[in-house]
Amino acid sequence: MDFERLLSGYKTKTCVMSVEKFPDGSYGNIRIVAGNKAHCDDMMNVMHRPFVPDSPYEQYLPQNKNFEDFCYRSAFLGQPLHSYVSLPQMGLWLNMFLLPLESDKENIGYCVYLYDVTPNVDLEQRSSLSADTSSAVIKTCIKLRGSNNIHNTFNEVMEDIRQICGSVHCCILLVDKAEHSCNVFCEALSPNCDLPPMEKLIDDKFFDITQTWDDTLGDSTCIILKDQHDMDWLKSVNPVWAESLIREDVKSLVFFPLRYNGETLGYMWVGNFNVDNTVKIKETLELTTFFLASEISNYQLMLKLEILSSIDMLTGVKNRNTMNNMVDDIVAGKKKMNYPYSVIFADLNGLKRVNDENGHSAGDKMLKSAAAILRGVFHDGEVYRAGGDEFMLIADGLGEKELEVRVKQLAEQAATTENVHFAVGTCIVNEGEDIRNAMRLADERMYVDKNEYYERHPERKYR
Repeated sequence: MDFERLLSGYKTKTCVMSVEKFPDGSYGNIRIVAGNKAHCDDMMNVMHRPFVPDSPYEQYLPQNKNFEDFCYRSAFLGQPLHSYVSLPQMGLWLNMFLLPLESDKENIGYCVYLYDVTPNVDLEQRSSLSADTSSAVIKTCIKLRGSNNIHNTFNEVMEDIRQICGSVHCCILLVDKAEHSCNVFCEALSPNCDLPPMEKLIDDKFFDITQTWDDTLGDSTCIILKDQHDMDWLKSVNPVWAESLIREDVKSLVFFPLRYNGETLGYMWVGNFNVDNTVKIKETLELTTFFLASEISNYQLMLKLEILSSIDMLTGVKNRNTMNNMVDDIVAGKKKMNYPYSVIFADLNGLKRVNDENGHSAGDKMLKSAAAILRGVFHDGEVYRAGGDEFMLIADGLGEKELEVRVKQLAEQAATTENVHFAVGTCIVNEGEDIRNAMRLADERMYVDKNEYYERHPERKYR
């Protein structure tokens, strides 16, 4: 076959790929048989050496299991294929087409590979999908945008994806590298699935497995395991992960990272899927995972903002705004309490002296120690920083006798520190009573306790 003449008609970067099919049905030995001028110039610019025809493709192009699968499908199954994918490690976007060629050799297939690489995404190419794929992606976007309960919605989306893929199991796992942890965000299991929920499979060692996934992905947008040949490949590059899949009887897998703004938020996979629809599934999930990652990133951002707006960042307890909202909810009946419950005000004696004499860092340390003691003693209640040196607690279901024990524990633990001294005021709230009145009484009693403290220790009074 005159490949040079064939390629001369193409202006874009174009080459001819050959794929060898082995007697056992597997394939490999993928080579770049010939290239046009644009391809040869590109190889010289990128590799800084001339292109040598009939070379193994990995000498010039990133080695990629999905690309090899596309070459095989085009060369031997006669499928014209198109894909527009990111190359995350290179920070580039690849637009590629593969067109099947007739072959005069029984065990060698050929296809034409046309490609272009750009640094920026082409939105028209990104959205250029089949009608079925577009419909599935749009359906997912509509569900996500109209959601009031993100976890329920994501579980619905997982079930939709599971059905599209004809799979047994579909799951999103979020990974927090800073906290050295991972957790199941959502999943869907087929009714006849023998697999346990993913939560039951996560142990102390599972996070370490997740840390190997990015290296296994390399510059691929995903990992697709269709058969034993692919599983053998995974065994060769990541035996621990492969063994964990085999142990749970996973015979096929589509695995995508969830990346957003250069950060890997987690991973999504479908297990034991319909391998006859591999190309369509890859196309669908390639874009769907982009929107899923975007929604998860927004959700995590809103969660962080909610935490920032509700937590006192110095002490880690809840702030005054959250305290006021809780009181309003109790008064309005939105928050149901177990009667009797306790309201406690605890004020730090001597914080101003510590700040003035030892600096605000020492005062901050004192506040943190006080908050830690309060959280430890009232472990089953809510602790709020009501003001500079004042804390308020609501202990649900805590009656008078237990409250006396806790206040005593508070004094005992404070006595073990260098400078934490609490002035404490309490009030029990019975059914039908108003928490706002209890707060007023507890606050008044706290100041009585503070005055009594300074009467006993006049030398510690500081103005």
